[in-house]
Amino acid sequence: DAARQLDKQHKVPCKVLDMPFGLKATDRFIEALRTIAGVNVPEEIMTERGQLVDLISDMHQYFFHKKVALVGDPDQVIAMTEFLVSIDMCPVHIVTGTPGKKFEKRIREITADMPFEVNVKAKGDFFLLHQWMKNEPVDLLISNTYGKYIARDEDVPLIRWGFPILDRQGHQYFPTVGYKGGLRLLEKILSAIMDRKDRDDPETTFELVL
Repeated sequence: DAARQLDKQHKVPCKVLDMPFGLKATDRFIEALRTIAGVNVPEEIMTERGQLVDLISDMHQYFFHKKVALVGDPDQVIAMTEFLVSIDMCPVHIVTGTPGKKFEKRIREITADMPFEVNVKAKGDFFLLHQWMKNEPVDLLISNTYGKYIARDEDVPLIRWGFPILDRQGHQYFPTVGYKGGLRLLEKILSAIMDRKDRDDPETTFELVL
């Protein structure tokens, strides 16, 4: 609202966007900056985008239709949901603690074409998320540190993401937004999936090379 008021009263350009997680949201963010500034996108930014597209293409077989449970702040969860859907992962349990019908409506729009039914709740909590995961297990949980208890109870790989992260150090030095942030996130997701595969595979399919 404040940004729109500045635009209306003082002609300061305003464009309200999702947080730039992943490919599509970052594309919109970069395009908005390019349009407002009237410049071309720098080559180094295009290189970063190409790296993200390459990783998505190369690793798509491991992401495809993996079920995900996701919890966090609404602005982060909306952008993360779009990113996961864009790489053909399936966020099936989605919770935020913040009330508001707009959140649920937006998530429904993003996940409308998914092959699985989606549970989504604003003003939800970890207890609700845990019950959903018990009723319909997932391949991955994306959560802040508080999700570690559910991950251990349900034997599900955990991607620590959002705020707060209390039990790990150094994450503040790594990007989370933009194309580089997307690369970092995909690397973490892929590592979690492959670590679980290595743990569970029999000797006959336990591979040295990806």
